[in-house]
Formats: sequence, structure tokens, C-alpha cells
Amino acid sequence: NSKLRHVEKDVLIPQIMRERAKELCSDKVQAFTKCCQETGFLMVVKCRQENTALKDCLVGYYSDPVFYEECKTEYLKQREEYRATGIKKKRQKVASNV
Repeated sequence: NSKLRHVEKDVLIPQIMRERAKELCSDKVQAFTKCCQETGFLMVVKCRQENTALKDCLVGYYSDPVFYEECKTEYLKQREEYRATGIKKKRQKVASNV
């Protein structure tokens, strides 16, 4: 049964999308984080370019219907495994190039 409840469509799948988008935009996350650490409290002004690049990257994924379908498929697979085993599986984090 692949019918989705409201909470699945509006909360659980978007949560997977946010996690995956952060991983896929990790270079921009790191650039923004580095800028903030180096700049201190002037980060709002000094890190505007890095912040814009990060937002553009994330929003690009959030608004991509193909990406939504990939995350929906991932969610449905996790849900199916949970229903079969009763064991909630943690998402594997992709190792970043740190």
C-alpha cells in the first residue's frame, strides 16, 4: 500500500529531502560554516554570497519533483521494511570530504 498520510507527505518525506539536500549541498554548507566561523558576528554581511549559494542549492532540490519522488520512494522502502520487521532503520549518512 503506497497511499500516503498527511504527516508522511508534509513532514516525513520533506525531512528526508532536507537531510539528503544538505548532504548533496555539503560543499556549500561547509563554505558557509567556514565563513561564519572566520567572520564572527559580522557574518550576516560578510557571508551573504555563501548564504545565497547554499539557499539556492537547497531550494533547487526542495523544488525538484524528481528529487521528491526519489525521497518518497526511499521513505516508502523504509516504511515497508519497518512494517515487515518492526525495526526502525537509521538513514546512512554519506561521508563528506572533510
